[in-house]
Amino acid sequence: MLSRIAESLFWIGRYLERAEDTSRLLEVHQQLLLEDPVVDPEAQVDGLLAVMGIEVGQDEPRTFETVLRLLAHDPGSPCSIAASVDGAREAARRARETVSTDMWEAINTFYLTIREGDLEALRPREAFKMVRERCAIITAMADNTMSHDQGWQFLVLGRNLERADMTARMISSAAFSAGSPYAWQTTLRACGAHHAFTRYYQGRDSDRAAAEFLIVDRLFPRSIVFALTGAETALGNLDVGERRAGFSGDASRELGRARAELEYTPLEDVVRDLPGAMRRLEDHCGRAGEAIAHRYFEGAAAMQWHGGAW
Repeated sequence: MLSRIAESLFWIGRYLERAEDTSRLLEVHQQLLLEDPVVDPEAQVDGLLAVMGIEVGQDEPRTFETVLRLLAHDPGSPCSIAASVDGAREAARRARETVSTDMWEAINTFYLTIREGDLEALRPREAFKMVRERCAIITAMADNTMSHDQGWQFLVLGRNLERADMTARMISSAAFSAGSPYAWQTTLRACGAHHAFTRYYQGRDSDRAAAEFLIVDRLFPRSIVFALTGAETALGNLDVGERRAGFSGDASRELGRARAELEYTPLEDVVRDLPGAMRRLEDHCGRAGEAIAHRYFEGAAAMQWHGGAW
């Protein structure tokens, strides 16, 4: 298929996943501020912005309002929800002949809602819920109204690559707040994992169990290993018939290395240096994204995290 269409579908998957996961990360931050009376708000803001790769000046107030502006409402901030939805809409417009009518209408409605200020007018908790629900609707529209051909594989590839990276950032946020007794519980809720985690572990809560569930669980769809496996599967479906042995590209190698490092390293070692492990994962995802762009999109440059890991 045309590299322009493939690239647009890939970035629709990434942008929508980034918008949803940013809303989840913001909800973690807000819940920690509300539930933990001993948390340092300014240190929490600095930690969250560092996780997202955003640098702010010394004169910038370290408040929740600053975080909301930079990560939710400001379309000029490359990591914000508004910028991600704008990017998804532009990518969908470029691939209009491939994107289904239902999916296009859902993306365009979401874009217009944010452009008209509805997101900013809502209370933060309601705004985060609205973003998650709109992204879930668009994802369902894509899965149920698009042919599961090469174009859909690129969309799924982008979605899973971004999910692995953003889940790593949410876990890094929990590691930064390790002194709070609520850090891992709020992270589980942010990933939509709390109910599934409680059912599987039957109430045996611990930070180690939460880390295990979010990092290496093979059945929970928002775990890092599940997302990496999904991205590898999509790449394999795109490369059908090219090779009978080994891997056919640098992207597959990067994703395989990232998954193997998490699955075959003892969990205690991963947890001991959790920020370092998550940074290495983000590096793997960044290099995989660059390899995908080089191979499939005629050398188009992948989106960069400004001031972040990639």
